[in-house]
Amino acid sequence: MESIEFINKYESYIDEISLVIKPALQPILDELRQLDPHDLVRPDTFFMSESQAKGIVWEMFIKRVKRFV
Repeated sequence: MESIEFINKYESYIDEISLVIKPALQPILDELRQLDPHDLVRPDTFFMSESQAKGIVWEMFIKRVKRFV
């Protein structure tokens, strides 16, 4: 998966997380939605799978949860 596909799917990855978290954690997703996915990956970034790309978003979410709690 190339970086442009990650950028195009970034919002959908956040939407997937929102389906499985407590409502109290939604502000963290709002914060992630404010990020420009172009700033998260370099143009030459390549992901071995979509799971790896989703993992980047999950990792950012989990780091913010740790600060939130």
